[in-house]
Amino acid sequence: MKALVTGGCGFIGSHLVRKLLDSGASITVIDDLSAGDLLNLSEKDIKFRAVHPGLLERFLTQTANKKDDVIVITGDFVDPVVLQHLVDHDYTHVFHLAANPRVEYSVQYPAMSAETNLMKTIELLSACRKSNIEKLIFASSSAVYGNIKNLPTKETDSGKPQSPYALQKLACEMFMQQFSDLYDLDVVALRFFNVYGPGCTGDNPYATAIASWCDKLKKNEPLRSDGDGEQTRDMVYVEDVCEVMFRFAANDASKGFIAVNVGTGFSLSNNEILRKLKEQFSNLRVQHAPERPGDTKHTCASTSKLYDCLGWSPKTSFEDGLQKTIEWWKLK
Repeated sequence: MKALVTGGCGFIGSHLVRKLLDSGASITVIDDLSAGDLLNLSEKDIKFRAVHPGLLERFLTQTANKKDDVIVITGDFVDPVVLQHLVDHDYTHVFHLAANPRVEYSVQYPAMSAETNLMKTIELLSACRKSNIEKLIFASSSAVYGNIKNLPTKETDSGKPQSPYALQKLACEMFMQQFSDLYDLDVVALRFFNVYGPGCTGDNPYATAIASWCDKLKKNEPLRSDGDGEQTRDMVYVEDVCEVMFRFAANDASKGFIAVNVGTGFSLSNNEILRKLKEQFSNLRVQHAPERPGDTKHTCASTSKLYDCLGWSPKTSFEDGLQKTIEWWKLK
């Protein structure tokens, strides 16, 4: 596999790069480092060489890379040099994780977030169409369902996105469906539910309540709880998410366009998670805050389609995943 990973220096992306490397893949990362960090790769013992897009072709002709070295292009994934590089260099797979996932930012600046999350994705799709890639794996979101009443939620359930960010993800899927129909492009849109685990810091744009609360525990500050705390989330461990992405990339059965939930099929409320934390940190303090605009009240994934496609479902229990996360934060 020769893979291009957009957003590969981020929380999920860096875990994916580690997973792909372990499988023997050749990898190029493109990340403008607005949310990602090269330290995420270093922490996972990933050897990489960073290069500016303007120096990319000279770098490739003059530098002899080792097979296990990752090239990190430190720029925008729609830089014309990057898109042409994708077309010219025989990539087999593109994993598109780059986005601005801040819901509140999308509510305040819908046009600017749409430029990043939707319009740039269409440009990437156009480059994928011109290349010879076998498959595009897209990081979509359970936010496309909005405040849907059907729980667990199936991929066939239609909801109403509650934020511009959610609408942008849904619009991306619609464009991918059309590109698949018009240009025979194979695309898997994976609707991530709430991804957590080691490496997600409290100020990360993908931060769940777990990361934010671990950050506050580290700083001995009150843990913020929005609304009544009864909102529920399907929490899925990051390494399970990367396993799903890898399995779909290697799965020849998924042709055309397909959208699939990536969750566990179980939900926990914020209050339940707080209770689990209190069992280990009896001195934690909670600060109550209003509900966040654009937030979804409840999420829970139907995982039947995921299992039907792969014969596999996420394996990490919440208790095990939470403990691994706490250990990464060095809270004990």
